[in-house]
Amino acid sequence: IMEMIKMIYLDKAATSYHKPEEVAKAVYEAVKATGNSGRGANSVSLNTTKMLYDTREKLCKLFNGKDSSRITFAHNATEALNIVIRGLFKEKDHIITTEAEHNSVLRPLYRSRREENTELTFIKCDKKGRLEISEIEKSIRKNTKAIICTHASNLTGNIMDIEKVGKICRENNLIFIVDASQSAGSIPIDIERQNIDVLCFTGHKSLYGAQGTGGLYVREGILIDPLKVGGSGIDTYNTEHPAEMPERLEAGTLNSHGIAGLRAGIDFINRTGLEKIHSREKELMWRFYNGIKDIKNIKIYGEFFDADGREIDRIAIVSINLGDIDSAEICDILNIEYDIVTRAGGHCAPLMHKALGTDIQGAVRFSFSYFNTEEEIDVAINAIKEIAESF
Repeated sequence: IMEMIKMIYLDKAATSYHKPEEVAKAVYEAVKATGNSGRGANSVSLNTTKMLYDTREKLCKLFNGKDSSRITFAHNATEALNIVIRGLFKEKDHIITTEAEHNSVLRPLYRSRREENTELTFIKCDKKGRLEISEIEKSIRKNTKAIICTHASNLTGNIMDIEKVGKICRENNLIFIVDASQSAGSIPIDIERQNIDVLCFTGHKSLYGAQGTGGLYVREGILIDPLKVGGSGIDTYNTEHPAEMPERLEAGTLNSHGIAGLRAGIDFINRTGLEKIHSREKELMWRFYNGIKDIKNIKIYGEFFDADGREIDRIAIVSINLGDIDSAEICDILNIEYDIVTRAGGHCAPLMHKALGTDIQGAVRFSFSYFNTEEEIDVAINAIKEIAESF
């Protein structure tokens, strides 16, 4: 098998290396034909404006939003989260978040606490990375303004019950902010049903777009101060940045080339079927899980079964360790000796690692794509078996 397969990429949680061919084609065509939206009435400028509008429409429909003008483009989920956290919270605001969060949430919140004197509460996760949702309502104060929660952990693959968290937010008149970095394009998101007020997403993972794309959906009535101000293509003589969406949170030239690729990625998802993609990725994940679960000294992190032993829904991530071996060493062996790409270390999720007890060792993360094959999974299983036997 190794002779038939060159590099095996199992790190989709970092970025989707395998993308539909039409995504690359769309970026290439956009580079040749794209003007600057809102900067003139010429055909290339107007065509770009139409493409951006169409992409907003497709994203809004994918997430079941009500108004595509509430979609703002950003360079990635990190920028989207910075826009929200920097522009929404003021002095003495209390924010509830979780130990499952990525540093793209944590670091802006720490800065907000340091510079704006906001207050933070972290909802704990247990040894399987499960969020203790029952603690949320106990943490609400008079000055609580929002809850920020990841939809799916980039370390364990656990899917958080954001519908339940959203219900708590609605009942307590709190703003619900969701980090959909790992879920957008991989599992269904329903802004209305899940009571999401602000959804932050990236384009380069499960949406199959180019790096440098992403954005946020802001429910009507939520007012966020812009992170950047400047050129908007409209209202030139106003000394203030435009107040209406989406221009309110967009300044300067957008990454139209990348967004053209993002639109092609969404078209691929719609054509293939999100449920089909998710089902395929889980199928590969379970093949890998069942192939390694009985290996001597293996540790597998996250929740895979309910109390009755039934498989639970999750995103296609399996994070492991072998005994007490440093995760970076396993990752290097996989890369150098087997040409298998994984991710080791802290995964920008320091609080989750502490909850799992892996903050020193880290973990080796395997994340699977719709474009991976059973043969690749089997090579990875055999590689882990051989590595385990060698120590």
